[in-house]
Amino acid sequence: MEGLDNKKLEAISLSDIEAMSRDALIALVKEMQQTLLEYQGVIFKLKTRIYSPKSERSLSLKTAKTSEKKPRSHTTKLPSERYPEATIVENDIDFADIQICPCCGESMEDSGMTEDSEYLTIKAKEYMVVRQKRHKHRCKKCHSTIATAPSLPRVIPGGSYSDEMIIDATLSKFCDLIPMERYCKMAERNGFAGLPPQSLIQASFKMAEFMQAIYERIKEETLNTAVLLADETPHKMLEGDERKNWFLWQFLNGVACFFECHDTRSGDVSSNILKDSNCLVLLSDAYSGYSKSIKAVNEIRKQEDRPIIQTALCNAHARREFYSGKNIDKDNISPDALFMVEQYKEIYKLEAEAKGLSDKEILEKRALMKPFFETMKKEAELKIDTYSSKSAMGQAYGYFLNHYDGLTLFLGNPRIPIDNNASERRLRSHVVGRKTWYGTHSREGAWAAARHFTIVETCKLNDISPYQYYGEMVNRLHYKQKVLTPFEYKKEVMNDIN
Repeated sequence: MEGLDNKKLEAISLSDIEAMSRDALIALVKEMQQTLLEYQGVIFKLKTRIYSPKSERSLSLKTAKTSEKKPRSHTTKLPSERYPEATIVENDIDFADIQICPCCGESMEDSGMTEDSEYLTIKAKEYMVVRQKRHKHRCKKCHSTIATAPSLPRVIPGGSYSDEMIIDATLSKFCDLIPMERYCKMAERNGFAGLPPQSLIQASFKMAEFMQAIYERIKEETLNTAVLLADETPHKMLEGDERKNWFLWQFLNGVACFFECHDTRSGDVSSNILKDSNCLVLLSDAYSGYSKSIKAVNEIRKQEDRPIIQTALCNAHARREFYSGKNIDKDNISPDALFMVEQYKEIYKLEAEAKGLSDKEILEKRALMKPFFETMKKEAELKIDTYSSKSAMGQAYGYFLNHYDGLTLFLGNPRIPIDNNASERRLRSHVVGRKTWYGTHSREGAWAAARHFTIVETCKLNDISPYQYYGEMVNRLHYKQKVLTPFEYKKEVMNDIN
């Protein structure tokens, strides 16, 4: 480092400074300022190395975000204005004693005016026992017959839990990701001790069986699509089966998704699903099981003179190959990997601009992406031989070139997403949930989990409340009324309400 070193700085005494001429002092100040700037630069680099976030976005790609403050509203909204659907309870507060006027000493009376304010509150969950009394009628003439009023329909007739209780416990686990043991502990903290977790788990199994018809409708709705997304994730079978490593398979379109739990990751699972589908494009990661399934199903479709399935692949996975930890040295991404990531950055900018546009406008935006893909392909072909096939960059280049057709198929079809992230988001609940309940203890548990995740995640996909949907559909099933998928429910019922 140029400038003053520590020894030279320590050697300068106050008497030396006093003896210096004006020009010498100015030169000394400038030298000290330069040294200070150099040390500040070193400190900045050290802080960057220690505290910089470890994410897929490289330091060179990060741009300084301007902290633009949103203009504050002139008036603060009341809770009733912020939450117009909330129940309003009026609480009149009056004096306990007669008020005496401080001016004249006379008694004061209510003027009819009030000073109003609002605040939010919550009513704790209340547990209660319902004592059901079914009236019996008798014949007043012959006294030989007694007729008992029929019991109200329930998911578990004669069971210990109401439908509302089963729905609440089931969705606490499969929607809010609360293990059943914790659900019972929460009830205990609310003053209701003794709920048996295992009994409630069995009740959730009965609910899954009761709603099987809805599951089948959602599955049919999912497979009746031109573009189908697929993904899978590990699922542990803790006991109840010889195989411990199971997999939760998911298939998704824009309005519905369904799950199946299997003891294998074999492509036979997706083959059986695709046989029953009307899809023309399958979007997935590059797992070989999907390509084998498509090949097998296309052979059948050719014999039946049906359109074959095309393979679309996830660009998020391809980008991730370049921005893997192996291609990053400390906090600096390698130049070759950085080039590919920057190309993807521009591609995803165009994809964001295309959101909400018409099919024609989307294709126009995607036409602008093609030069970026072609540039990346030329770069990969030029530099792949400069890396070992076992190196991170060599594998990333190979991944991109080997799957180039699948990665770029979306450019010509506005219905194909750029990546498979939508499918991964629907698997997130299961991935987070298994960190707390670890897995299932039986085949029945895995079967029930697949059914409940199907209904819950399809509700989320359509922005409707799973609690509201379960309550409505259970009631319809009891009285043999038409059941609706979440997409149909939103279209027919929610739109009428709004």
